[in-house]
Amino acid sequence: MYQGPFGEDQATRLLWRAGFGPKPGDPERYAKLGMEAAVASLTRPQGKAQLIGKAPHDDKGNPLDPFDVWGDDHCWWLDRMVRSNRPLIERMTLIWHSWFATSEEASNARLMINQNWAFRRNALGNFKQLLSDVTIDPAMLLWLNGNTNNKYSPNENYGREMLELFTLGQGRGYGEEDVVQNSRALTGWTNDWSDTLGPVKFRFESDLHDYGVKKLLGHTGRFDWRDSVNLAVHHHTHPSFFVEKIWGYFVGAELPKRTARELETAYVHGGFEIRPIVEAILRHPLFYEGPRLVTPPVVWTAGMLRASSQTITTTDWAWIASLTGQVLFQPPNVGGWNYAQWLDTSRWAGRLQAVNTALGKNTLNGKKYPFGLEENPSDAYEHAIAFWGGQPLSDLARDHLLVLGRRIQHGQNQTWEQVEFRNLRQNALRALIPMTPDWMTA
Repeated sequence: MYQGPFGEDQATRLLWRAGFGPKPGDPERYAKLGMEAAVASLTRPQGKAQLIGKAPHDDKGNPLDPFDVWGDDHCWWLDRMVRSNRPLIERMTLIWHSWFATSEEASNARLMINQNWAFRRNALGNFKQLLSDVTIDPAMLLWLNGNTNNKYSPNENYGREMLELFTLGQGRGYGEEDVVQNSRALTGWTNDWSDTLGPVKFRFESDLHDYGVKKLLGHTGRFDWRDSVNLAVHHHTHPSFFVEKIWGYFVGAELPKRTARELETAYVHGGFEIRPIVEAILRHPLFYEGPRLVTPPVVWTAGMLRASSQTITTTDWAWIASLTGQVLFQPPNVGGWNYAQWLDTSRWAGRLQAVNTALGKNTLNGKKYPFGLEENPSDAYEHAIAFWGGQPLSDLARDHLLVLGRRIQHGQNQTWEQVEFRNLRQNALRALIPMTPDWMTA
């Protein structure tokens, strides 16, 4: 367990990795709690789940319609990330969305949001139950062809990914014949089609299930989908797969072998409960002392809005998300998002567009400078930091921005220049702060 200092820097890292960044005043408040209480406040939140702040709306002030309007589903969930008083629950929901990657391209927004609620309900619950829910979830049945997997024409898509991506890992303790047998066990699910509603009435049809004997992962029996889930989770390679994968979402350092053994043992003895493992990771020394992690685009975006006390007032966030590389409900493939490839030149441009949108009406261009003409470069820097919730930057980033501030101010002699150039400086500083490594990583 981490024994070092738990100050504002450590609290800020915790809030970025186990949530969506701090709101103004959060680093101080969580630091005062101490590490144990701060972690517990996230993993075991008290009271009723709430969305705090103004409800989201589109550019015309209309409520979002996440089921029927393009992009509103993305903004609906982004709003939850911004306003929820249970940030870790939302962050875990995002993790499961990537872990069990499913896209609305194969279903529709309503089914995807229903799946999203299922992830949220079991965000820190039991992995075996989570896998059971996912296996027969309508959006997943459509995405990996579980609804067309029957005894007459077995489909191996979900049977393969269940072992390779969701529970065991590629080539770890299973072979091609296990994929075939697992797919047989998973047969029997189907649905109807409505010309107005699309896919409906998802159900298990016994006539479509293969009741024959299967040999799966070293066991023999007349297995069905429940047995498939049970055998996968109880397989000897699953605990190490689970621990290593969940560790990677929170910690940038390599998982120590001793820690891996301890977490795997706790996971199995705890009956595959998720919460204790996440708590142990959030208390681990490498969580606070290890290297920084690149912040996923949607987490970073939500963090900007939280830090500046804003809510969703435009649906531009949906198309901007496509530029940054992370559109909710549309992961790139069944493997989910690649968390090691969040930054390149095109995505960098997308993040800059996100900053411009977050600034919006907060861009200064009036004839009177709100902070006064006596403001010096240091004051300007502090005013810009305050706009983004007061999160301090590293000395290196701060020094670069101070140099910029001095250069902009240099040579201002005319009265008209005093206001215009101070507006320019403040706008530039506000735009650059979220683009620093201090914000891009945590």
